[in-house]
Amino acid sequence: MARVLYGIHGTGHGHAMRGLTIARRLSEHQFLFVADDDAPGVLEPEFPVRRMPNLGTVFKNYRVDVWATVRRAVPLLLHRRRHVESVLRIIDDFRPDVCMTDLEYFVPRAAEQAGLPCLTLDHQHIITCCRHDLPPQLWWDAFVQGLTPRHLFRPTEANLIISFYAPPVLPRYNARVVPPILRDQVLRLTPRDDGHVLVYQSNSTHRRLVDFLRAATRRTCYVFGYDRTGGREDNVVFLPRSEEGFLRLLEGCSYVIQGGGHTLMSEALHLGKPILTLPLKAMVEQRFNALYVERLGYGMQADMLTLEPELLRRFEASLPAYKAAISKGVFCGNETVFGLVDAFLRNKKLPEAAPLSPSAQPSS
Repeated sequence: MARVLYGIHGTGHGHAMRGLTIARRLSEHQFLFVADDDAPGVLEPEFPVRRMPNLGTVFKNYRVDVWATVRRAVPLLLHRRRHVESVLRIIDDFRPDVCMTDLEYFVPRAAEQAGLPCLTLDHQHIITCCRHDLPPQLWWDAFVQGLTPRHLFRPTEANLIISFYAPPVLPRYNARVVPPILRDQVLRLTPRDDGHVLVYQSNSTHRRLVDFLRAATRRTCYVFGYDRTGGREDNVVFLPRSEEGFLRLLEGCSYVIQGGGHTLMSEALHLGKPILTLPLKAMVEQRFNALYVERLGYGMQADMLTLEPELLRRFEASLPAYKAAISKGVFCGNETVFGLVDAFLRNKKLPEAAPLSPSAQPSS
């Protein structure tokens, strides 16, 4: 058994759900999480959590609020030595054998000072640890925003990148790309097509999307993530946050309309659901995800601010082709990831054998 100090990025629920899934499955090891913001609410019912502020992204009106994000980050970075020392005190008290990080800033730095091995497990390092064939409009943003996972959340000595697409890893990194980790609740679902649309937008109450859905399709569109948690406008139904209700509708939907988040994309693809993705322009990871959804034939990407009804009609006409492409992919890497993480926790390094790879990167 290993004692594991696990730093979790707190914005949203995807990072925390990934950590929770790993800790549940590898229960023979002892986990202590370091997290803040949304993550403790996911983790604390089952595992101990030490709250520690972390760098995070602030959203407003379907955009990244750059100045609010900077205002949040600057005090943390100015006092980073104090926060690293706080983690070192946790290390002295907990005495971990290894550390893990899912886009958390302070734990890997404290691990380095304490001489502890640290495993990075996230999706964001797909940006900097892999080689991509990008369209010109993404070059500059990929360079600028890639500075964050390259330097602020820099790769550690061992890196597992979970992703539904698998570009080649750059040789200078000790990194592997493996298929996504899926929650047990998703693995228990039996997909079917009841004809409705599942819509999820976690960062906005943008009116344009509602008008678009009313004009572009007669399918019932169940919308999660808006401030409105009830009521109906024509074929658009607003629903409150509910994991059970969300998964039931995901199980039976014809397709998914979402932002660019990797977690829901992976779950939808595992269930064979085509995706219309509306990535945030200021989130380069979301734009990478959207690019590969379209490039691999799993769906279409679009801009929230320029939606036109004809776009959704074209998307719906292509649903059979999207489903055929999705049927050839590999979107669940649970056993592969659990085995590699367990090997790292026991041996303090990743094994040499290559893991199962998701579907290969296509040529562009």
